[in-house]
Amino acid sequence: MRFVTGFIVLMWSLVTSAEGLQSQLTPGGIFVGQASPGSKIIYNNQEVRVAKDGRFVLGFGRDTELEHSYIEQYASGELKTNYLQLKPREYNIQRLTGIAKKYVTPDERFLSRIRNEAQKVREARVPDTEQVDLFNGFGWPVKGRISGVYGSQRVYNGKPGRPHYGLDIAVPTGTPVAAPADGIVRLADSDLYYSGGTIILDHGHGIFSSFLHLSKVAVKDGATIKRGQVIGEVGATGRVTGAHLDWRYNWFDQRLDPALLTLGEQ
Repeated sequence: MRFVTGFIVLMWSLVTSAEGLQSQLTPGGIFVGQASPGSKIIYNNQEVRVAKDGRFVLGFGRDTELEHSYIEQYASGELKTNYLQLKPREYNIQRLTGIAKKYVTPDERFLSRIRNEAQKVREARVPDTEQVDLFNGFGWPVKGRISGVYGSQRVYNGKPGRPHYGLDIAVPTGTPVAAPADGIVRLADSDLYYSGGTIILDHGHGIFSSFLHLSKVAVKDGATIKRGQVIGEVGATGRVTGAHLDWRYNWFDQRLDPALLTLGEQ
């Protein structure tokens, strides 16, 4: 068995174009690769789904290391190691002091519920399906003022809070939310503790989009959804102070930046 190596460097400033989903090699971004016919792709000791046309996706979380590699096993048995170099990015960090503990630590009465719901959300992001519409790129679910960005974080009394993993779009309650691409509903719940009305769509190849704080959930678990279909309405449910859509993406358990996956400007 023969080993060869390859090295790939793509600037993170590449944007998703009208041609479809493109690589964004930076934390919160993705790599869209092209495998040779009959090849297998191995990443972090796991085989990655490869579409019939050879395309595959890898995703990188907020705090990932900057050097990654994957192995392509050709039909002949030959192995090639490919290296990916991510460009670092900075996040908006806000430090707050004098915050009452009750606003930092959840009430113990709700801890069991919070844990159960977190497990439910994790399970929704496990399926690995062969849908391919994601390769056409993702549209905007709503259009409005961006009020929160991916990766930002608050430090309360010296204790880091959870980073914000979504893109917040401030629009009025009742604004229709459209599916950014074809998908399957993996979670549709009108009342989660933190996120209120919540929908998770499975777009295939480990890519999932999430829609939080909805006032209306208009789909059911297991439903097949088409690009542009209305799936719910914006609201202020869960733990929020005003109406907006908190829009998120995952590659399995890796949290991605919606701004890096979306087709063009609003």
